[in-house]
Amino acid sequence: MGRTFRIEVDKDYFNFASAHFLVFADGKREPLHGHNYQVSVAVEGELDRAGMVLDFITFKPLVKQVCDELDHRTLIQQNCPNLKIQGEGKHVEVLYKGQRIVLPRRDALLLPIANTSTELLAEYIAGQLRRRVRQKFPGAKLKVIEVGVEETRGQRGFYKGAF
Repeated sequence: MGRTFRIEVDKDYFNFASAHFLVFADGKREPLHGHNYQVSVAVEGELDRAGMVLDFITFKPLVKQVCDELDHRTLIQQNCPNLKIQGEGKHVEVLYKGQRIVLPRRDALLLPIANTSTELLAEYIAGQLRRRVRQKFPGAKLKVIEVGVEETRGQRGFYKGAF
């Protein structure tokens, strides 16, 4: 077996407070509610000439930026087949089986995911980090990214995928 190298960042300030609702497999929607989410990120790859996978000091701000973009927003799953979303002018309207949720546009964040589960939020965050890390560290030889999203102490969803 070859050598494997990995770094992980899990800081108290990797957090975001957001509202959301899930649409379950049976099509039922839970009430709109919020969480104080915590995020952790691990990346695996080859060492650079300095003997590091990535420099913690320049990597951590990228994670914080993604968390900040999700902070104090209502997260809406754009790709949910049970929802119809209209983003007209200053408002976002979410339609679900005759129910209507109307939010100020600046308070809603439309995400290209099917649901706002911790697992899919982790995958979304991983995608955002992939793009930013590739720009910031073009020479990095990363292979795997793993993101954890905790919605409540002891309840965390993970995504792990190729970098």
